Amino acid sequence: MGVPAFFRWLSRKYASIIVHCVEEKSKECNGVRIPVDTSKPNPNEVEFDNLYLDMNGIIHPCTHPEDKPAPKNEDEMMVAIFEYIDRLFNIVRPRRVLYMAIDGVAPRAKMNQQRSRRFRASKEGVELQEEKKKVREEIYQRGGYLPPDEIKERFDSNCITPGTEFMDNLAKCLRYYIAERLSNDPGWRNLTVVLSDASVPGEGEHKIMDFIRRQRAQPNHDPNTHHCLCGADADLIMLGLATHEPNFTIIREEFKPNKPRPCALCGQMGHEIKDCQGLAREKQGEHDQFADSVPVSEQEFIFIRLSVLREYLERELTMASLPFPFNFERSVDDWVFMCFFVGNDFLPHLPSLEIREGAIDRLVAIYKDVVHKTGGYLTENGFVHLERVEMIMQAVGVAEDNIFKKRKEDDVSIVLFLQAEQRPAFLPTGQFAPQALGGRAIPQPIQNARHTAFDMRMQGMDQRPSDGPGTRGEKRKAEDSDSEPEPEDNVRLWEDGWKQRYYKTKFDVDASDETFRRKVVKSYGCASWKWYFPFHYAPFASDFKDIKGMFMEFETGTKPFKPLEQLMGVFPAASGNFLPTTWRALMTNPDSSIIDFYPEDFAIDLNGKKYAWQGVALLPFVDERRLRAALEEVYPDLTPEERKRNSLGSDMLFVGKSHPLCDFVRELYLTKPSEMPPELCHGIQGASIYFYFYVLIKFKDPQYEEGFVFKAVILPGAKIPSKVLKPSDWEKSNRGPWKPQLGFNPNRQQVHLDQSAFRALSHNMNRDRPRDGLYSNAPPPGNYHGGPYRPSHGGPSHGPINAHVPHFPSKFLSSHLKELNTQVLTAQEGCAQTGTWIPIGLFLCILFFCVLS
Repeated sequence: MGVPAFFRWLSRKYASIIVHCVEEKSKECNGVRIPVDTSKPNPNEVEFDNLYLDMNGIIHPCTHPEDKPAPKNEDEMMVAIFEYIDRLFNIVRPRRVLYMAIDGVAPRAKMNQQRSRRFRASKEGVELQEEKKKVREEIYQRGGYLPPDEIKERFDSNCITPGTEFMDNLAKCLRYYIAERLSNDPGWRNLTVVLSDASVPGEGEHKIMDFIRRQRAQPNHDPNTHHCLCGADADLIMLGLATHEPNFTIIREEFKPNKPRPCALCGQMGHEIKDCQGLAREKQGEHDQFADSVPVSEQEFIFIRLSVLREYLERELTMASLPFPFNFERSVDDWVFMCFFVGNDFLPHLPSLEIREGAIDRLVAIYKDVVHKTGGYLTENGFVHLERVEMIMQAVGVAEDNIFKKRKEDDVSIVLFLQAEQRPAFLPTGQFAPQALGGRAIPQPIQNARHTAFDMRMQGMDQRPSDGPGTRGEKRKAEDSDSEPEPEDNVRLWEDGWKQRYYKTKFDVDASDETFRRKVVKSYGCASWKWYFPFHYAPFASDFKDIKGMFMEFETGTKPFKPLEQLMGVFPAASGNFLPTTWRALMTNPDSSIIDFYPEDFAIDLNGKKYAWQGVALLPFVDERRLRAALEEVYPDLTPEERKRNSLGSDMLFVGKSHPLCDFVRELYLTKPSEMPPELCHGIQGASIYFYFYVLIKFKDPQYEEGFVFKAVILPGAKIPSKVLKPSDWEKSNRGPWKPQLGFNPNRQQVHLDQSAFRALSHNMNRDRPRDGLYSNAPPPGNYHGGPYRPSHGGPSHGPINAHVPHFPSKFLSSHLKELNTQVLTAQEGCAQTGTWIPIGLFLCILFFCVLS
């Protein structure tokens, strides 16, 4: 669910929810990396039980990173994904469950958003190539220099969609990775690992939430389980709150805005492609030895403590003098529900609700008033009281006119401020006027300085527009402005008659057509796999009238698309190479019955915004009946492999040899599927529906009868975490410099180095040593925790890395396994024989770094 600016707003308003992660780094001995022992206590001074990975937030930055060179091939992409998971595992160190969820086939409402995003990416890719060609020709005409245009295959990120060969290969690689780690890493030894790959329907975060919700309903569930969910989407915060688990934390990369990116044409930093001058590249190092290395700062991670956010919300939402007992859990559900109107992936947000304009604070204020009037909450265990929602929407509707006018006033103020910032408030003329360098061959003597200074003061005090150029108050001509022209806005929400213009411009209907407006409002609600909002624009809050009983008839028993069917629904023709040949022809053949679903070009309505990425892509909606009818003719052309990729799969559950569930699984290897005993698997309940070998199970979540209600409450026996907020945390502007909290212990003492320590570090660090390529010597999966490595405590002995590991589909990765065992063994034996592992100076460096970390 995309909620633009939500995390930034939340972290500024409730600053104490953020904790910076403490990460223990691996060390090197004789050129071989020694792994971190993740079985040791967590350096963040908190122990997590379950770690959930929303894998698409890992796959995208690892396959096409924005701030470093991209992997050269698919093998390096897989290694980068494994390294990323290893790093997260090192930070969080879960003790019970690791759940990896890859986005599967999405509901139809989300498919429309995916379709818009993929068509945009294809359109922007074509425009970028055209712009590069144009700028390149201009630079050559001026005699500039550019590196030769490399002809290489561009990685199409659209392949990160269920049903493609890439996603099928990724699932195989992850199964190998999990089995290797369970066999060789002591930190994984007693873990239960669940892999929900792209063949399992549903978005990753929703599959994770469904798993948590169904486990919570089991009598064996531990109500004090500490959950940690990894993902950058803002909706994870709301979904975590909606679980009503008291110990819930989110880990994500620290957001750093305006990160510099190299020019897409010359590859140098400091300018964009439109400003490229074709200058020669600066030499990197004395002998250009760092030419192929791009300095990359490692991305840091932060924790978002939902338990602390609950403290903030409890203070924010608590209401006095209610005609009924206050229920904080119900108010949290209401807060999450109201945030849906600000933005999500299934519906366009209401025109009058913008987070940057304080929309959530406005909704909360209205909500408190409505609760007093209606005598109840908006939601209850997932069901919505529509008559109370209508009261909130009508209250927002009353303020819509003022909201739009205030928005325009703010925009005008910002423009005037930026124009004033572009020029000094006052420029002297005459002999004191600024001169260009070299403009005066001989300095001129000052004439009557006192009189000139008086004139300058009077001119600066004069607020009236002056005839002289560059003075304050002068209105800049449009043709003199360096900024891009403002997009034309025909709706003009800040002027009277905005509703009439909105419906006429966006829907081509008259605002007086009550039947149509009611139809738009009635469509504004997600109901099933097949449902979607059939318009590009949302209604106004004031249009939500008489909605009680409007959303009562939902189609039940609907099923998701199959993976290849979804590809046909979300891909542009430019990405048709991921589809079977005859299916691809339906996108390009002029005689195709569905050729209108795949326009080569389409309009983007800026809808009052300035940038194209903020606008609305006016793509035709896919008619499901027409699509299925066209696909019936090409279904017989699928190969067995394509049929397999087009089928829906199940979750995979992995356990190691030392796991208590392993013996039970071994006994059932050749028997019928049965229920897993929760007492052997950290309370996890589910059906074992198939056994591949004794560490891999096809797993199915507990099933409930239709209409079962999952209670949105704190479970009995749950211990609410201790309060951490202080009175100063409630102040909007705390005094003094802000310092991030490291780890979960607020009293952690930070060690500071003196000058002698810095000199020792500088003496022992070889700054001129060239950096290795990011992926040129990438270790294969299993490198960090493989080989003869043994845990310090008791446990099963670990054989070579590839023992008990299924065959890996890539020769590139598996070829390093034997060499890896030899390297680790040689390094450890060498250190043991020499007696002195490393120079004493370098030892002091490592010691200092260990203290700091």
